[in-house]
Amino acid sequence: MAKKSMIARELKRQAAVRKYAQKRLQLKAALKVETNPEERAKLVTKLQALPRDSAAVRLHNRCTITGRPKGFFRAFGLSRHVLREMAHEGLLPGVTKSSW
Repeated sequence: MAKKSMIARELKRQAAVRKYAQKRLQLKAALKVETNPEERAKLVTKLQALPRDSAAVRLHNRCTITGRPKGFFRAFGLSRHVLREMAHEGLLPGVTKSSW
């Protein structure tokens, strides 16, 4: 189980990304079409003024059950440990343990 503070920090980042997504998108779109260097500099300054945690790049995938940051399977939203346990218990539809 991950530390509660790390899980809370990640949730806080997700909220910041959602909050500033539209503004960030507008600034980036304006930067693409702007050709005047002075105006581009102003737009870049506005973009840099946004909180760091509002950038989607700073998000990290975590297991929905344990909060583990490593060994994450995107298809299930679970870490490898939890995925294995749930697959053995038959809690994941369509997932079976292979044997040969």
